[in-house]
Amino acid sequence: SAGLTEEQKEFQKVALDFAAKEMAPRMAEWDEKEIFPVETMRKAAQLGFGGIYVKPDVGGSGLSRLDTSIIFEALSTGCTSTTAYMSIHNMCVWMIDTFGNEEQRRRFCPSLCSMEKFASYCLTEPGSGSDAASLLTSAQRKGDTYILNGSKAFISGGGDTDVYVVMCRTGGPGPKGISCLVLEKGTPGLSFGKKEKKVGWNSQPTRAVIFEDCVVPVGNRLGAEGQGFNIAMKGLNGGRINIASCSLGAAHASVLLAQEHLTVRKQFGEPLANNQYLQFRLAEMATRLVAARLMVRNAARALQEGREDAAVLCSMAKLFATDECFAICNQALQMHGGYGYLKDYAVQQFVRDIRVHQILEGTNEVMRMIVARNLLQG
Repeated sequence: SAGLTEEQKEFQKVALDFAAKEMAPRMAEWDEKEIFPVETMRKAAQLGFGGIYVKPDVGGSGLSRLDTSIIFEALSTGCTSTTAYMSIHNMCVWMIDTFGNEEQRRRFCPSLCSMEKFASYCLTEPGSGSDAASLLTSAQRKGDTYILNGSKAFISGGGDTDVYVVMCRTGGPGPKGISCLVLEKGTPGLSFGKKEKKVGWNSQPTRAVIFEDCVVPVGNRLGAEGQGFNIAMKGLNGGRINIASCSLGAAHASVLLAQEHLTVRKQFGEPLANNQYLQFRLAEMATRLVAARLMVRNAARALQEGREDAAVLCSMAKLFATDECFAICNQALQMHGGYGYLKDYAVQQFVRDIRVHQILEGTNEVMRMIVARNLLQG
């Protein structure tokens, strides 16, 4: 909490307490039984965590990007997978709040901020992952409606959520032909693939989302035609900070687990904590965690202030924090020895849950491309 205001320390304490009491005791069960913890998330929404950086007039908390990062980091110490879904939900509500008109904001945001309803972000397709601008899902305009056809892959919450923020092609090839539609569950022609079996992130379902002649009112389009790719990328800048923050929480929890294990576990007649090699590794883990946290918080401030370098700082923070935090969790598992590989020990779940953070919200290879392009363009 170094460098935080008193108010931010209070947000952090509330989120840490919620994580410790409501999430951590159930984390392993949610993972093993693949439970989507709807009621726990609704409790979190009562604390204002359903629309953290959404405007208050539609039920949001109206907090800053830095406040949001602090909250997601704290919640992630209790269950990284559940917090990561909540971060995606928050991103979707922010997109409706920011790019929607007054009618759309008032129609969708209040029930999403309370988590009475849940949202999913639909950008990735079977044939377009990193190359998002090549997406093929199409929306043909017919009078006051669009006819939506295509499919999306790897959609968090898919099938269990109520609102789908969908990027689709309404114009020619490339990013300028993409628009953003909000689709509601129950729309005829909307269906879902099988629930994916994943290494981690098991407390949130992942499915393909399929559109077959879905009729979507023009009144459900966010922004103008052709603005969709811009909306998607602006959402992802915040999404990258959010997912990096979830990685920070997993790494923080893993450092504490390693610290405890080194103190308790004895080998060769003395606690592991007396071993200088392990002391040095623990010191490196803590140092890398603090460095990653500073990068994420710096990028969050830049995004909040609308600075010109915000997008590249978000990419740097996402790249650095997700890589470093995975390494920290992995090292914590190693320090547990054989116990670290047992599902009775939480450290293995943090490793499984944050591995995917290096892939989603833009792979870390794409983050390197964004940073390099920015540098070389001067």
